[in-house]
Amino acid sequence: MNAKQESMVDTLIVGGGQAGLALGYFLAKEGRDFLILDQYGRPGEAWRQRWDSLRLFTPAKYDGLPGAPFPGDRLAFPSKDQMADYLEDYVRRFDLPFVSDVRVDGINRHGAGFTVTAGDRSWRSKNVVIAAGGHHLPKRPHFAGDLDPEIRQLHSADYRNPGQLKDGPVLVVGLGNSGAEIALEVGKSHATELAGRPSGEMPMRHGRTAARFALPVVRFLGLHVLNMNTPVGRKAAPAFKSMAAPLIRTKTKDLVAAGVHLVPRLAGVSQGRPVLEDGTRVEALNVIWCTGYHEDYSWVNLPVFDSFGEPQQRRGVAGDVPGVYFIGQEFLFAAASATLPGVSRDARYLARRLAEQGSGLAGEPAVQPNAAGQAA
Repeated sequence: MNAKQESMVDTLIVGGGQAGLALGYFLAKEGRDFLILDQYGRPGEAWRQRWDSLRLFTPAKYDGLPGAPFPGDRLAFPSKDQMADYLEDYVRRFDLPFVSDVRVDGINRHGAGFTVTAGDRSWRSKNVVIAAGGHHLPKRPHFAGDLDPEIRQLHSADYRNPGQLKDGPVLVVGLGNSGAEIALEVGKSHATELAGRPSGEMPMRHGRTAARFALPVVRFLGLHVLNMNTPVGRKAAPAFKSMAAPLIRTKTKDLVAAGVHLVPRLAGVSQGRPVLEDGTRVEALNVIWCTGYHEDYSWVNLPVFDSFGEPQQRRGVAGDVPGVYFIGQEFLFAAASATLPGVSRDARYLARRLAEQGSGLAGEPAVQPNAAGQAA
């Protein structure tokens, strides 16, 4: 399909991950006209792109999407490939209209609706749902380019397994969950230092016992207590978005026991070598940046963001631009909104709002940002 062969569809969902698929399930049940556009070649591919040993933090009993419980042991923690296969089967099972290999580069107003473009292809719609999130660009410190070219650098987005590394010491930068798990893995074959400080640690030991007793409490809090309908949720939302998640499965004591050397944060580069906050020069031959991602919504050419670049929305509904919706983003409505346990509820709500809009019912009032720039 090219720009000269545009066709109108009621709703375009940009992003075919778990959030987009969950919404697609509810729209399909209602017989709605929609398409799901995804940048990858097949459903679930975003999960397949992660490092080989990655496992989910949530047990299988919380990892299923609407209409299809996750198969197998309910207390097991699926691998990233099992999650990817589940999403691919989900599209097939419910015959969802999934269009692959579409890297959207623009969403624009077009009359009473929208035009979504991807290179020389374009689609028109009455509604558009942004389910792709904004965190796509790997973040590295500005001084990363000053490292000696003999040092092999990888971002966590590119890391797959220790076989990618050169023989010799490794510096992992960033003590979040990705940094902790990758450092634990590479520490088995390489002398490894991990630079940074954790934002906190989950108090319980992760595993089957936690899946049975503790994680149901965490899930309840993330869905029903920490959300935008409660005073504590509204107060917590800005801090929740800006803070790194606490260490969940791999704790600092696990790293120390495995021989990973915990060091201060990275401060810069001197003579081509990493330098820590305490002035120590690190003689590493490999650096793995576990430093997160930049938020980038530059491809959304619509006035739906506040001065901080955050979507202006209420439960995923962009009040200032009728027909625009969000799903799958951090604390969209609740602390669990960007997680597998949270996307189904948000998808059900948005499907209902889309149905109301199609019936000509009144929409949400325009969103007013609070003093912190967050949607109230």
